[in-house]
Amino acid sequence: MSERLWDRTRRRVQEEVADAALALFLEQGFEETTVDQVVAAAGISRRSFFRYFGTKEDIVFGDLAEQGPLILEALRARPDDEPIWDALGHAFSALTTHVDPERGVKISKLCMTSPSLRAGHLEKHLRWQQVLAPEVERRVGTGDAPAGLRGEAIVATALACLDAATTAWLGEDGGDLDELRRLYGIALSAVRSG
Repeated sequence: MSERLWDRTRRRVQEEVADAALALFLEQGFEETTVDQVVAAAGISRRSFFRYFGTKEDIVFGDLAEQGPLILEALRARPDDEPIWDALGHAFSALTTHVDPERGVKISKLCMTSPSLRAGHLEKHLRWQQVLAPEVERRVGTGDAPAGLRGEAIVATALACLDAATTAWLGEDGGDLDELRRLYGIALSAVRSG
């Protein structure tokens, strides 16, 4: 029982530190904000900060990079005969149940303005691609392509559509996740018909 309490307490502290940090990042810029400024705003020590976060980037991305298995589980739950683009769209929707929309908007805006965060965002997508590509290829087959190519290409395209939809969504000030899903559908349609 105490472990569960510890986990809840840890998660609450991480959220409080992340909220304080995100406010600073949005005000000053990610690169311009120091860990010392974050710990002062959050009211914790540097030592405590590094107990909760390995790097400043971890504040922004949290466990998003590790959400690949969650997306994979959602993809595997879809019928095998469902068109792969539709199945991936439904699988990506699983993320919306694990991300606070307001925080998601803030993080997305930061990623658009910070070179180091854009690199971290790309790394996150590459991890997701590694996890999802084999399942996608299992569903679509290899055809006459080398093993792995079709799965990698489809997942990379779906992630690029997700990024394009997110950029358009942020241009509308974000917020409504149904609108993000709609924009993702439009981006996928453009690729499929293009």
